[in-house]
Amino acid sequence: MDNIGQYIEALIFASEQSIRTEEILYCLQSAFGQDFSEDEINTHLQNITNKYHDSRFAIEIVKLNNGYQFLTKKDYHQVISLLQAQRSKKKLSQAALETLAIIAYKQPVTKPDVEQIRGVNCDYSIQKLLEKELITIVGKSEALGKPILYGTSALFMDYFGINDIAELPQMKDFASNGVSIGEQSE
Repeated sequence: MDNIGQYIEALIFASEQSIRTEEILYCLQSAFGQDFSEDEINTHLQNITNKYHDSRFAIEIVKLNNGYQFLTKKDYHQVISLLQAQRSKKKLSQAALETLAIIAYKQPVTKPDVEQIRGVNCDYSIQKLLEKELITIVGKSEALGKPILYGTSALFMDYFGINDIAELPQMKDFASNGVSIGEQSE
C-alpha cells in the first residue's frame, strides 16, 4: 500500500489528543485487514515528521505523552497566543490553576489534602478540572471515608507539552537567589 503515510497523517490530524503508535497500528490493521509492523509505522512517522520540518509549513508533528500530535511551530506562538487570549473563556481561574498544580505535584491526592494545602474549599475547582478533563479519578484512598484520589490526565500531558510528570519544573527551579534572611557567611 503506497499511501499508508497519508493515512497515518490523517489519523494524527484527526486525533484530539496525541495518538500512540499502537493506536495507529490498530486502526490501519482494522481498516485494511493486513498486518503492519511497528517499524514500518515508525518509518512513516519519521518521514511525516521530516516533511513538516520544512519551513513552508506552520505546523509540525511532536511526540507527546508517548504519542504524536500536530502542533503549531514556535515561530507562530505569538499569533496563536492572541487567538487564545481572545478565546479566554476556556482559561483556568487562579483557583483552578492552584488546584491543578497541587494535584500535578502531589498526585495521587485527595480533595481534603488539596483543601488542606490551599486552605479553602476546592469543590468547584476540582469539578471544573474534571469537566475540562485535565484531571481524572485514579482510585480511592485507604484513609477514613475512602476519599477519591485525583491525578492528572493524558490531556494534561498534551496541554502542557510533556511526556512524563517528571518533566514538570522542580521547586528549586522557582527559588529566587536574590532574597535571603539573616547574615551570609563567606
